[in-house]
Amino acid sequence: MRRLQQRFSEELVIIGVHSAKFPAEKESEAIRQAAERHGIEHPVVNDRDFAIWQSYAVRAWPTIVLIDPDGYYVGSQSGEIDAEALGDVIEKRIADASSLRRERRETPSRDPKPDGLRYPSRVVGLEKTAWVADTGHHRLLEMSLSEDGTRAAIRRVFGTGRPGLLDGDGDIASFHAPHGIAVSDSTVFVADTDNHVIRAIDRASGRVSTVAGTGAMGRSIVRGSMDAASVDLRSPWSVACDGKRLFIAMAGSHQIWILEAGRLGTWAGNGREALIDGPRSEASFNQPSDLVIEGGVLYVADAEASAVRAILIDGDEVQTVVGTGLFDFGDIDGVGETVRLQHCTGLTSGGQGRLLVADSYNHKLKWLDPKTRRVTTLTGCGVAGRVDGSLETAAFSQPEGLCRWGERFLVADTNNHALRVVDVKRGVVTSITIEGLTGEA
Repeated sequence: MRRLQQRFSEELVIIGVHSAKFPAEKESEAIRQAAERHGIEHPVVNDRDFAIWQSYAVRAWPTIVLIDPDGYYVGSQSGEIDAEALGDVIEKRIADASSLRRERRETPSRDPKPDGLRYPSRVVGLEKTAWVADTGHHRLLEMSLSEDGTRAAIRRVFGTGRPGLLDGDGDIASFHAPHGIAVSDSTVFVADTDNHVIRAIDRASGRVSTVAGTGAMGRSIVRGSMDAASVDLRSPWSVACDGKRLFIAMAGSHQIWILEAGRLGTWAGNGREALIDGPRSEASFNQPSDLVIEGGVLYVADAEASAVRAILIDGDEVQTVVGTGLFDFGDIDGVGETVRLQHCTGLTSGGQGRLLVADSYNHKLKWLDPKTRRVTTLTGCGVAGRVDGSLETAAFSQPEGLCRWGERFLVADTNNHALRVVDVKRGVVTSITIEGLTGEA
């Protein structure tokens, strides 16, 4: 859409229609936050009752409907759109239009960027250090953490604060909506989502390089292993490293990929969006959004199915731990098939064989025992907000990222533009004060 908007800046009017699948997406404030986060400048209609959806006989997300300058329906198309092909159709309609008036339109006003973080999506905590994906500012932050977890100070900033794809030293390198982070001894791997590449930050020198992807969005199913620099990726959302291999949650192609010794290829998933278990090559995922390795198992936050999946690292079988289908979601603790999550996007090791899940659209953090398949709420009152205090009364707003930090947990509280600490032993949630951080790098 951005390419079309640039190509036809004075002729094309884009109106987004948001027909929500999840209840949390039906709130106008949530839509406003999403539009701000993704840099959407055109108006968006909240079609919460599917009235517009039904009027145009829409059957799938996304769908494009084209209307000519005289107000007549031209046609529609579902699925990924080829901007060049659609642009040629629009160009012909403009040439044939009988009532097109060229008017210069002002860009709608937008809220100023919040000072500090902007839609942080991932956090990785080491002993005294945290790495944060400051997604809305298109940068990575390395922070020093105080011992009590109440304060952080900026060590280094990687990225200019503006979207782009440029390697080099941290102060000149650029990212575009980075999400996943995996820290090894010498390297920080980054899923640079909107650039469709994997980046590597050398922890000693601070130099940023691209280790996989071309910068173009992939549109075909990749089979086998290829040179990592020659493969088009499709919205990599998370990364996890087991020391020698890098696993990648490829949300756009509904697959898990693997990077090893400069070779990249699919590891699990057939590319179909569905909740299907079985052999890795035959299983299906639904926008996998986070990965964590625990006890020889790769766990997957399969967000669009509100599910958590499990794959033995040295095995061939994909299993569903909790979650029952693409349109089965809610906020129900319990065991196995009775559990309902709502668009879970984050996972981390919880200790004692458990996982902690960021149940994002329910604004909660939940325990998951993979062996018993039992889910229980740890914290979050279930209503979007920002409240510190006891585990029972604390409030979050679509938390996406979390990590274990000693006996505590760090949380990227995304729509609150904040980092939080959950101290399970003391039973409290606190916000981290970040020193020396401004909205721009």
